[in-house]
Amino acid sequence: MKKTWKRYAGLWMVVGLWLALAVFAWVKPEDKTSDSERRPLAQFPEISTQNLLSGGFSKDFADYAVDQFPLRDNFRSLNAVFHYYGLQKKDNNGIYLHAGFASKMEYPLKQDSIDYAAARFADLYRMYLADSSCRIYFAVAPDKGYYLAESSGVLGMDYGALFDSLQEKLTWAEFIDLTECLTEQSYYRTDTHWSQDKILPVAEKIAGTLGVVIPKDFTEKTLDRDFYGAYYGQAGLPMAPDALRYLTWEGMEDCQVFSYDTGKTTEIYDMDKLSSRDLYDVFLSGGMAVQTITNPHAESRRELVIFRDSFGSSLAPLLVQSYAKITLIDTRYVYPKALADYVSFTDQDVLFLYSPLVLNASQILKK
Repeated sequence: MKKTWKRYAGLWMVVGLWLALAVFAWVKPEDKTSDSERRPLAQFPEISTQNLLSGGFSKDFADYAVDQFPLRDNFRSLNAVFHYYGLQKKDNNGIYLHAGFASKMEYPLKQDSIDYAAARFADLYRMYLADSSCRIYFAVAPDKGYYLAESSGVLGMDYGALFDSLQEKLTWAEFIDLTECLTEQSYYRTDTHWSQDKILPVAEKIAGTLGVVIPKDFTEKTLDRDFYGAYYGQAGLPMAPDALRYLTWEGMEDCQVFSYDTGKTTEIYDMDKLSSRDLYDVFLSGGMAVQTITNPHAESRRELVIFRDSFGSSLAPLLVQSYAKITLIDTRYVYPKALADYVSFTDQDVLFLYSPLVLNASQILKK
């Protein structure tokens, strides 16, 4: 009897573990969202005759079972470690690590997407800028892959072709090359974005081209909360968190940020977002369609308009001292035809600033 028990001990352990997980899956409360993946989780599907007969219930239940599986994040991490370190895969879920930095494998360059983005920018030029006295510039905010892909031995997009294509198509704007202003150290280790305390050379390059000066009297502060960026959850690999640092200057607290999306006025660094799943939302309250920053201490009445993605949220505060007003526009969230309700284009400085991650998936830009 003892020999029989020992022979099947492993099987009984597996069956016991399976039963325990099955029971736990039914009795544990449903999780609404995944903090690590930053997405809502599937909930128990509706039981109805139509849903059962159509097969929708079985499909939805399969999604529910995967999303609500007990210790899901632990098993995700275990699976990621096994494949990345055990099987020596180059990436996990498209995320790779190099020198302690996580980055997304962005490949190949999608020329049709670059063409679409350029066409959307050209639409904005024709609608609002062609007959104005605005001074127009564009820049690409390089993603980490520009600095990491080749040395990591992973596939990376042709950034040279990206820059050349945009310069060829956006002849009405002056190109600002930011690549020499950054290194891989300029970015958060666990996130997509650049770290604000490391991009003063970017701000200075842009300001110099636009003919304004960036003051040197910034004070660095650090949020008292660890920052786990988007790549941390997507990779599922063990990584130490980042520290989120931000730069202030005397009088910044008097600047006001108005978001047309919410109708609310906030400060440049929105500390109400400390409870957000994405701590990067502290910069200008996160993704917004149209915002204005007004600076009562500006020495001139110059204005700046930035067409941008999320990289602009941490850059704009570094340019505020040089302008009486900065307007930020994200056409992922607002139709270009609606902009006449918010902005009057006259003689402002205008900057188009987008990352390759958006340019290479530009269908998210509204037409």
